[in-house]
Formats: sequence, structure tokens, C-alpha cells
Amino acid sequence: MDILLNILENKKIREQITISGSKSESNRLLILQNLFSEILIDNLSDSDDSVHMQHALSTDEEIVDIGHAGTAMRFLTSYFAVKEGREVVLTGSERMQNRPIEILVNALQDLGADISYEDKVGYPPIRIKGKNITRNKVKINGNVSSQYISSLLLIASKLAQGLEIELLGKITSVPYINMTLSLLTQLGIENSFERNKINVYPKKSIEQQTVVVESDWSSASYFYSIIASSEIGSVIQLSAYKKESLQGDSCLAEIYQHFGVETVFKENTIILKKVKETNKSTLEIDLKNAPDIAQTIAVTCFSEGISCDLSGLHTLKIKETDRLVALHDELTKLGATIAVTDKSLHLEKSSEINKNISIKTYNDHRMAMAFAPLALKVPIQILDAEVVTKSYQKFWDDMQQIGIKIDKL
Repeated sequence: MDILLNILENKKIREQITISGSKSESNRLLILQNLFSEILIDNLSDSDDSVHMQHALSTDEEIVDIGHAGTAMRFLTSYFAVKEGREVVLTGSERMQNRPIEILVNALQDLGADISYEDKVGYPPIRIKGKNITRNKVKINGNVSSQYISSLLLIASKLAQGLEIELLGKITSVPYINMTLSLLTQLGIENSFERNKINVYPKKSIEQQTVVVESDWSSASYFYSIIASSEIGSVIQLSAYKKESLQGDSCLAEIYQHFGVETVFKENTIILKKVKETNKSTLEIDLKNAPDIAQTIAVTCFSEGISCDLSGLHTLKIKETDRLVALHDELTKLGATIAVTDKSLHLEKSSEINKNISIKTYNDHRMAMAFAPLALKVPIQILDAEVVTKSYQKFWDDMQQIGIKIDKL
């Protein structure tokens, strides 16, 4: 489905939106729930990724296909490795079969896991024969995707001796590692993270409890972008959020102050207010701890006519698409002057936005959603718009609620 987004006539917005639970938290908790039956989950994400995760955890089939769900691929690799007596072939979409998994597989094999490649070495599909793992120490580079590290942490307490992970070199995406450890602590699973070593101690059972998933901060980023481009006095209320969040993307509240957006925290709610015009001519941000909001920030800067230098983006090369190249190509079509490396992006100040440009989404949900706020400035087409369901089922409904006119092409 391709859609046309038409510019709002009145850009002063006052709306209340409820956003589904965080995909990141939900998928971690789904793994933990299948390791500890005492866990109940409330406000679970309705994203495609979480649906794929739930199916994979409940099926008895040998072939487990998780589609585009990268988080599911990484977390399930470790999960099935410790499911003694279970043998599966874990696979996914064509893009998933070209996303690397070797660093995680090597770490699991070092612990004694039985994992082999069905086709190309280093990439899915992989055959996993679950077994009892008794080794308890492993080393892994600290600058790899945090999902590799979290994958190991999620199963660690079910290993006979727990697990010690030594992180080599510079450590990136620390908030996502801390999210996993905080969830373990919340469940009563003892752990520590000191210097470059993480320890998780064995746990046979936990107390029965219900965990409420906070709404997704990555999804909130698109509303920050909308308020940044709207008239002073515009307000959007989002539920359900916490001031003390486990999610790295909660740094949005601080970053978007540069765009004149104030964040007011209420009980389980945030209120986004446009209080002044953008007060920056250029923005320099290191996003190593929150790379998933890079697309939104780049598009917001372009929309607001300011330059930006974004760094810490090395993990974007191995997402649903090469997000740096995709950003370069689509922003260039809109009239931007932009340069990217394998880990950074530089956008020059621009005063015009080309109209009625068709934005390719590359099977990447965040490409579709990051560009949607440009409808406050110019009519814009989004190709393969249904890709948003990977993380945000109601996205286009919520855009219409705000007042953006959507026509199917």
C-alpha cells in the first residue's frame, strides 16, 4: 500500500494518543516469561516483531520463521540454544538472511552451544540443537549490537553456574544493556555490571508477579518531530510513559528542547508542548546509546532548516536496511545536501523541501514513520506504508487523528 500525506491547513495540534508497549521491553519479557512461568505481562507490544516472538515461542514446528524481526532472531538464538532436547531451524526474510548473526553464534558456541549454519556462514538460517550449557564465561566485543549481549543475558540465570560476560573494547548501546539488567533485577535475578564485566547469577524460580511494559519511546519520537514542526501552543499527550525510563530513546525529552519542545511528565503520561521556535542553527549529537531515533532527528532537522552532525550510528548499517544510505538517498530526493559514512551523518542547512516526493521505505518501518511528519510542511508520498506494523500497528490511524489527511494510492 502506497499513501499520500497531505499538509495540514491548521498546524496547531491538541491530541491525546495511547501508544502500545515497548517492543524492546516486551520481547525481553517474552523470553523471560518462557524461562520463568511466574511472570505475567501487561501492556504487551502489539508490534509484528512481538507477534512473531510469541508465535516462535509457542510453536512446535522445526522451522521457526521470524520474518523481519531482528530482535526475535537474536533473542531466540540463545533461547533455543538452552532448550534441552529441542532442535529448530531459525530463519527469516531475505533481508534477515543477510543480517549477521556470527558474533552471537560464536559466543554461544564458546559456551558449548550446538549451532550450525544451513547456508551462508555467519548468517541465518541456523540450526540449533538445545542442550544443557555448563560453561559460564564468555568474551564479546562491547561495540557490537547490544541485542547480542542482551540475548546472552536473558538466558544467563538459567545456566547452571550463571554467566560472566567480558566486554572487549569500547562499550556502546549501554542503555539497552541496562534495560535488560534492570528487568532481571525487577524479577529478583541477581546481577552486576562493573567496568567491562557483567555477571548474572543462577536462579531456578522467581516470585509470581505482573510486569507492566512502558510504552515505546521510539514510537514517541515521531510525535516529538510533529510538535517540533507545528505552531507554538500545539500539544500532544502520550500514554503510557515513565520519567525514570529503562529505554535509551527517552533522551528525546532532552534532545527536542533544541526544537522548542517541552516535555511535561505526569503519572504514566508525557505532554509534549511547542513553547518556542527552534533555537539552533546546527545540532551535534552522539546517538551511540539511541541509534533508533537517528532517522527521526535527521528528518526533523531537515524540516526545520537546521544542519546536524549525528555520530555513533555504526549499528544502522545492519538494521532492516542500511539506514544511513537510505536516509541519504531519500533526503537527497527532497532537496537535502547530506553526507554519510559508515557511522555518521552530516546534513547541511536547507531552506526548501521538494513537494510530492515518493519516499521508499526499504522494508524498514522507521523510514516510513520518520518521514511522515514532513506532511506538516509539504505533501509527501510514502511507499509500502504498511511496513509500520513491524513496530506500530496504529501509526497511520494516529496520524489521521492528529489531522494529517491520508489517501491511498
